Amino acid sequence: MITVIGGVYREVVVREQWDEYFGSAGRAAEAITKLGSEVELSTYLDADAKVSIANRNRDQRYRISFQEVERVPRFNYIHGLGQPSIVAASGRHPTLQVKADRAVIFGMLAGNAEVDADYVVYDPQNVDGPQGFMHSGSRANHLALILNRYEAAMIMDMDPLAPAEDLARAIAEREAAEVVVLKGGPYGAVVLHNGELDMVSSYQTSSVFKVGSGDVFVAVFAQGWLEEGLTPVAAADRASRATAFYVENRYPPTAEDLANFKPEPVKVSERGKSDDARYLAKVYLAGPFFTMGQLWVIEEARRSLASMDIQVLSPYHLVGPGPADEVVAEDLRYLDESDLVLAIGDGMDAGTIFEVGYAKARGKPVIFYAENEVGEDIKMLEGSNCQMVKDFPTAIYKTVWEAMAL
Repeated sequence: MITVIGGVYREVVVREQWDEYFGSAGRAAEAITKLGSEVELSTYLDADAKVSIANRNRDQRYRISFQEVERVPRFNYIHGLGQPSIVAASGRHPTLQVKADRAVIFGMLAGNAEVDADYVVYDPQNVDGPQGFMHSGSRANHLALILNRYEAAMIMDMDPLAPAEDLARAIAEREAAEVVVLKGGPYGAVVLHNGELDMVSSYQTSSVFKVGSGDVFVAVFAQGWLEEGLTPVAAADRASRATAFYVENRYPPTAEDLANFKPEPVKVSERGKSDDARYLAKVYLAGPFFTMGQLWVIEEARRSLASMDIQVLSPYHLVGPGPADEVVAEDLRYLDESDLVLAIGDGMDAGTIFEVGYAKARGKPVIFYAENEVGEDIKMLEGSNCQMVKDFPTAIYKTVWEAMAL
């Protein structure tokens, strides 16, 4: 039995047409159960969340113990890579008290858990001031921490740009953790175990649904390490492949799904492996910025790429609008300096199409993101081997994957 402790939240993603009650603990319980393990979910539920979870668990595949609350938090996203607006829960909830043999614990927005367990996998979650396990009031004889670089740096009061190895070793010592898995998004994960450091790859997919991907990683790692006795490195690699399955299909895999799923590891050049931003590929961000909506998409693309350590050459930010004799030469100079292009194509802006052609003539890869353009309008783009993408998160990830390989 694996006990999963954490929040169940309502998740609404406008562009990906998603409106579900999952949250970290709800999704982890589902993922571990689908791999064949017995699960008990310990959480907070309001009336609507209780109905949603019960409907999904009609055959009682896993047990549920919960404290009823007036309202669970709601996360509202425009797109899956966006910063959510959070409708907070109704007050601070009483602490969950759990005793278990093996447990998966997630940090929560409106509550806390005090867990006494032999084996624990702990993810502090990226909430305001993520909390280390040693300060959560819980106890474990064997502890694995799974967190991202930002969370580790916040807990340790270190620079988020510090080398991953330094962050992993520092938090392992402070938290008395046997295992630390430091997630790096498309760059894979660093696994620290018994003083040894290993890298686990991330995997490429045909599409990317990002919301909840970290929950699936934690759940599948925990099932492999706690239940199947996999080494931390093997469990992390299995979790990485399961996460790729999830972001491509929007649901966690069964064991059979995983056995049949053969994604390609993300290719990383020597430049892409560097911790020094000077050596990362440069992306030219082409697209119109003449209306509020156009500018919003440019800003979202720039922010999303920068959050994954990509250098963004944005003509709007570096040159700005102006007459041709003032901006064209500068725009083309930045295009020449770039390694690849992400083009925002809806509307088929003439300047953007010119920049795409210019880049292709110089042999630069182009990712062309357009949700509404079809047929004759995009024939030349498709025929010149631009990567055509119809949703925003996938366009960002395909750009990052391409940049990492250069």
